[in-house]
Amino acid sequence: MKYIISTLGCKVNQYETQAMETLLQQQGHSRAVPGELADAVIINTCAVTAESGRKSRQTIRRLKEENPGAVVAVCGCYSQISAEDVAALGADVIFGAAQRAQLVEAVEQAVASGRGCTSIDEPFKRRDFEQLPAGAVPGRTRAMLKIQDGCVNFCSYCIIPYTRGRLRSLPMEAAVAETKKLHDQGYKEIVLTGIEVASYGFDLPGKPGLADVICAVAGAAPGMRIRLGSLEPTVITEDFCRRLAETGRLCRHFHLSLQSGCDKTLKAMNRKYDTAGFYHAVELLRQYFPGCALTCDLITGFPGETEADQQQTLAFIRKCAFADMHIFPYSRRPGTPADAMPGQCENAVKSRRAHEAQQVAEEMHQHFLEENLGQTLPVLFETEADGLWTGHSDSYVLVSAPGENLRGSVRQVLITERRGDQLFGYLAD
Repeated sequence: MKYIISTLGCKVNQYETQAMETLLQQQGHSRAVPGELADAVIINTCAVTAESGRKSRQTIRRLKEENPGAVVAVCGCYSQISAEDVAALGADVIFGAAQRAQLVEAVEQAVASGRGCTSIDEPFKRRDFEQLPAGAVPGRTRAMLKIQDGCVNFCSYCIIPYTRGRLRSLPMEAAVAETKKLHDQGYKEIVLTGIEVASYGFDLPGKPGLADVICAVAGAAPGMRIRLGSLEPTVITEDFCRRLAETGRLCRHFHLSLQSGCDKTLKAMNRKYDTAGFYHAVELLRQYFPGCALTCDLITGFPGETEADQQQTLAFIRKCAFADMHIFPYSRRPGTPADAMPGQCENAVKSRRAHEAQQVAEEMHQHFLEENLGQTLPVLFETEADGLWTGHSDSYVLVSAPGENLRGSVRQVLITERRGDQLFGYLAD
């Protein structure tokens, strides 16, 4: 069977798509090459915003049109809450945000028999963590491991608790076993990801925390770099930072869920911190991980946000001096409390505020890159072109250097030059 697989959304979706592709290849199936018609098309969708839903529908239509006769399978958060809309688009196999292994089996059966199926479960009845193959698709040097699923924060703008359900964690012994496998396969870096990794272990016996599983993973794979997915600032305490710094293995890149730099807006969003708590987390990370890259998500134009609130946010992100930012105009998501809030901003206002924040973000990004000049950074090399090898530093900056056969190796690079968003240098080891 020839397949095409497409992913929208977060790193968890990327991991789950990689896992499905691993399962497909274990069954002897292979990805269709460009221009080749597929027997099956799988789309892993996103529903975090209304715009994400629109892009999911667009992708389903496009791939169905480009592959006439193929079995069209749709899974993910969008199909979890909009299965009828997905069916109306002509999908043959429809699953939600769980049961990835069963989806692969359903696709095989649909290709063989011509009969599709729909299997949408109840998210809040999920009790067990769905363990999928860890790793990466062939050709990647960085592996991913999902250690947590679900969220019960119920932020007022977010639909994800209604698609992912209650908190569920990968048992620590399983995380250690999967990490050892990845280490033995030669991976030099592992990304620990989840829907809300700060809540890791709340459902497990003894309630181990995120720091516990990170330390256990570090002990299981000597020499492997550990990179973290998005973090809630509430998990960042002095003990958390001290324990992680002592491993000597954590990548110096921390992506924090900010969303707003205004306390009034954070409260309306039902976030569990204020700007003072967030900034304390920033200070701790910089104290224990000097030179680290701090990045964040920001939503502009939230219901009730004023121009004064916007200025507070701009001042706060400058104070935090982020290395990079993901900025989104607020997108109404039917079914969330924020969708019914008064004071909805006009699209033009949301876009203008996003543009203002992006200008500040770009200034901070360029400053961060400049700060790396003259520094020596550990780089995991991935690709080669014209004698230059390119990879990511532990702070997730793209770095190029001349050399031979560097793929998959971590080398120290003295940074001598910046060209746009990329750094250049020479091997220092």
